[in-house]
Amino acid sequence: MAVRWSRVRGLLFVLPMLLVAGVPGAAAGSHGSSDATYFNDAAFPAADPFVLRDPGSGDYFAYSTGGADPGFEFAIYRSPDLVTWRRLPGGALPVGARHEWGRDWFWAPEVYHNPATGRYFLFYSARLREGVAEHFGHADFEEPSKVGVAVADSPAGPFRDIAPGPIDYYPYDPDYHDVNLLMDAEQKKPPETLEEGLTAPLGTYVPHIDPNVVFDEGRIYLFFSRNAYRNWVWDRELGKYVEESNICAVELTRDWWDDPAGATMPRIAPSYVDANRDPGDSPGVRKDGFTRILDYGSDPQPWENAHVHDYEESGGARKDRRWAEGSTVVRAATEDGRARYYLTYSANNFASANYGVGYAVADHPLGPWRKSPANPVLAQRPRQHLFSTGHGSVIASPDERELYYVHHGRSSAESERRLHTSRLRLDPDRDRLRIDGTTRDRPVPSGVAPYSLIADRTEVGMAGGRGEIGWRVGTASGSALPLENPLNRVWPRVAPGSGLRVRAEPDGAVLLGRPAAGARLSLEYQRRRADGSYATVHQGGDPVAISVPVVPR
Repeated sequence: MAVRWSRVRGLLFVLPMLLVAGVPGAAAGSHGSSDATYFNDAAFPAADPFVLRDPGSGDYFAYSTGGADPGFEFAIYRSPDLVTWRRLPGGALPVGARHEWGRDWFWAPEVYHNPATGRYFLFYSARLREGVAEHFGHADFEEPSKVGVAVADSPAGPFRDIAPGPIDYYPYDPDYHDVNLLMDAEQKKPPETLEEGLTAPLGTYVPHIDPNVVFDEGRIYLFFSRNAYRNWVWDRELGKYVEESNICAVELTRDWWDDPAGATMPRIAPSYVDANRDPGDSPGVRKDGFTRILDYGSDPQPWENAHVHDYEESGGARKDRRWAEGSTVVRAATEDGRARYYLTYSANNFASANYGVGYAVADHPLGPWRKSPANPVLAQRPRQHLFSTGHGSVIASPDERELYYVHHGRSSAESERRLHTSRLRLDPDRDRLRIDGTTRDRPVPSGVAPYSLIADRTEVGMAGGRGEIGWRVGTASGSALPLENPLNRVWPRVAPGSGLRVRAEPDGAVLLGRPAAGARLSLEYQRRRADGSYATVHQGGDPVAISVPVVPR
């Protein structure tokens, strides 16, 4: 049995001669540029990932729709380098918690940390368990989704709902002719003409998913995707109704964010409360406002039309639909200091190979936004076995010199969604955004190196033909890499004729045999490549490696 690093971590303070490679002053290797690479191996089930870098540990935490253990919603993955992940046991939100308002469709978790209070806020969407008619006007409303908020003292959770229900928000579209009231129970075949659709009653409540919180110059905005349900839009070019999801936003107050106890539920800004209320509405009826951010009719792009003929092609099994969802907003600055805002979004059906990512640009969080003619900037690559790319978040490398888009993708058109990390580049002066979506080898994010390979002893003593050694590989932040992830490993070797055999585990090894005079154990840190081979990592031209003598006891 190898020595677990958790058993030897404390020895760092009592052993003055630990063997270290890959850091300044190390016994072997040197600090400098690294040739380490990574590739998207699609090892972890994850959908709609959102990544937070925790300032305390320096580690990255990814939160995902699905992937959690039974009894929890939302898987949590942890990584010191943004590309080598391990899944944490459990999940973010315990099922059956005291304030579980959601029935199902727990989707798109995002977590935000307030360094002033130390609180972590989890935003997520789910379908209402109760009160559907109260919130949406119809007890049989098909997609009664809303946004909830939970809080924790650690990025690893567990999170607890702040309130027994979702955010107190009733977005209402007063201009929508509710053609669903003219349709049959299956709600798949809309009116055939615009004239017929315009006879439907005006107004509907807006179900919403995929929350994304944007902090900008002291103000806070909640971006969300309006569910496609009850949003049939007449497409003049196609000459028919298409059911769409759009990107919308609402401003939030700050009291929840500034509450040191983390016990205040987010509220929408007063200017949005009842902004769409009609003077003839009954007392107590809420009809809140929202800001339209992206919709197809205002800025049509043909790549978003992969499913507008699904009803006919499926024999009536599916609706004609169009999607804009999974938004993430980032702010950049031009050379002359002007702010430019970039919004990434996903279009087409998440379950299809055509799912992809586009982006839009604006001068203000609330727009107006214009889509890029370069869209889509992330899409399927069948030759690389990459499909259904989409719904991610933007995060900086450890040294903040590079940006990455952490998203989901599929290794085949039918497989489940998996966690991917792709390089993202911004050019604010040209309004350009590029995402290097690939499954090939790429350099690890900047600021991860230098690596340090540390052994827990300066020699391996063999007693009764058996000896043990443990090791650890650290990044520039000091965090340990998850060596149980096969994307990286420490490779132990003994020379022929040493009289030794090595039984390796991820974080250590057991040596068996009787050592010959001068026997040594060599350790090298290696990264796995896309072709399945392993390559030793070098820094400043030297391998990240150490050599440990093996002696009889």
